[in-house]
Formats: sequence, C-alpha cells, structure tokens
Amino acid sequence: MYNVIPVGLANFTAEVMKSPEPVLVDFWAAHCAPCRNLKPILNEVAQQAKVVTVDITEEEELAKHFGVESIPTLVVFKNGKAGNRLVGLQSASKLLEMIRAA
Repeated sequence: MYNVIPVGLANFTAEVMKSPEPVLVDFWAAHCAPCRNLKPILNEVAQQAKVVTVDITEEEELAKHFGVESIPTLVVFKNGKAGNRLVGLQSASKLLEMIRAA
C-alpha cells in the first residue's frame, strides 16, 4: 500500500528514476478539471502500485523533458526509463494494467 507522492526536480530521480519497482507518474495541473477528477482514481491505484504526481505549473522543466503536451499525462517508468503513456482521464483498472505490463 502506497500514498500518492508529489515529486519535483529535487526528488524525481530518487522517487522515479532509481525506483526498484515500476512507477506511475501523473503530470497534472490544478486548473485542469480531468486532472482533479483523476485524483481519487490515483489514490485507488496507489493501494497496489507506486504513484507520483508532477505539477507541471511548478515543474515545467520536467514536463518539457518528458514531452508532456496535454494533461493529465500518465507515464509508467521502469528501471529509470519512460514506457507506456496515456493522456486524459483513465480508469484505475486501465492504469493498473499499464503498470503491470511495464
């Protein structure tokens, strides 16, 4: 069981790139309604997998680095590499499936 962890440039490497397990990264912003609607779904996913969030308003450099053009963008990282990516509001089952496939 995990909590959704907010990350930024300062702790992205430790929490995501060096994680021994797959990590679902949610690139979001407070002004985005689908992003806000995704929060309870991310909390549900975090019961079974590691989930972190990146506020693109505060962490524009990270968003640019990973080519985030629309939000919410959800990316699974495994062994420090970005893998599958989805854009928009998703179901918990779809996100868990994506993480397991990593």
